Amino acid sequence: MGISVVDLFSIGIGPSSSHTVGPMRAAAEYVGEHGLPGSAHITLRGSLALTGRGHGTDRAVLLGLVGWTPTTVSADVAPVLGERIPTSGTISGPAGTIDYELVFDPEPAPEHPNCLTINGVDYFSIGGGFILDRAGMSSRTHAAEADAPGAYPFDSWAELEAYGRDVEEIMRANEPADVDKHLDAVWATMQDCVRAGLSTPGTLPGGLNVARRAPAMYERLSAETSKLDPMNAMDWVNLYALAVNEENAAGGRVVTAPTNGAAGIIPAVMHYAKDFLPSLDHRRFLLAAGAVGIVVKKNASISGAEVGCQGEVGSAAAMAAAGLAATMGCSTTQIGNAAEIALEHNLGLTCDPVGGLVQIPCIERNAIGAVKAINAARLAQFSDDTQRVSLDVAVETMAQTGRDMMSKYKETSMGGLAVALGMPVSLPEC
Repeated sequence: MGISVVDLFSIGIGPSSSHTVGPMRAAAEYVGEHGLPGSAHITLRGSLALTGRGHGTDRAVLLGLVGWTPTTVSADVAPVLGERIPTSGTISGPAGTIDYELVFDPEPAPEHPNCLTINGVDYFSIGGGFILDRAGMSSRTHAAEADAPGAYPFDSWAELEAYGRDVEEIMRANEPADVDKHLDAVWATMQDCVRAGLSTPGTLPGGLNVARRAPAMYERLSAETSKLDPMNAMDWVNLYALAVNEENAAGGRVVTAPTNGAAGIIPAVMHYAKDFLPSLDHRRFLLAAGAVGIVVKKNASISGAEVGCQGEVGSAAAMAAAGLAATMGCSTTQIGNAAEIALEHNLGLTCDPVGGLVQIPCIERNAIGAVKAINAARLAQFSDDTQRVSLDVAVETMAQTGRDMMSKYKETSMGGLAVALGMPVSLPEC
């Protein structure tokens, strides 16, 4: 089965696509296959164990088992994000009531660092909310996972470019007939998320006492609109990214783009295009961004636990740069160049969430990633359709860098800023 932009841009909840959305989907899939269990023994392994509490993995699995989905659950459904969940107990939801037992095992499964087991059935959350069962994981290759039927199948940017057609034309030929309806819903959700982030003050859950900055920043920028500041556009881009990722950190409604940890980059760049460029064609933007996301997911990874934050923020920046370049009327080659520039300058980026929460450095990192994406697109606009480093080479380099990266820098909170600030995660007593 191939990857569609419908899959890449899914609407769900924060704070993590791989640690929240994916596990909730896995739980729902378990119930769909085996029925509502009277009791559930759940083991979270690897990164899901080490940062699962901060990412709401325990909450996500339990709510998924009793009938909630990422599109139906809201942030105020109990247990709320940040609330300490006992390792054994009872939980109720739309589908019924179950007894449960939670085990946090820091030892990763050989196949993938994000593994969860429900009553002996294994699931793998491979990034962006995508899940595989053990059969799917055992046969997983990039080609097997992602080969897409369609008029213009492609595994690489070089193959896409070889068709000699516009990126939007290629993507539309490969997408379902009702793709525009989904793209419209994605853009509407992104705008709703920005508005919610701009208007919701307070402190983010989880114990780090991180204050929401977007509302105060919005008020200040709104009051300064009459001032001539050449950097004003960048301030608004930063604001939009902060607004989305503060909503994500609070468990609000977001779009995985392509992950929740990097959910603010594409909306921020799209708002930049809407506010500061002559026009924004949101469908064209998202289709071009999706083309890059497909290439990345086929040949590398969008999972922070698998390749570090280069796979999340790096991928999102590359996708946003491509979308913006398409909006600015760039050629297919220039669109690929924009994505390559953005990805190249995120290579090696580690994933070290302080306290296992998607807050520090994740929220600010989205703002920086959005500005990088805009700069990459603007650089590519002035290129002559040649680039010494191709997007495909950058993607393969990202994959190799991820394989070489030490596991403590891949969404475990056992290295980097998490340790430097003295806030590594500790596993709950089971």
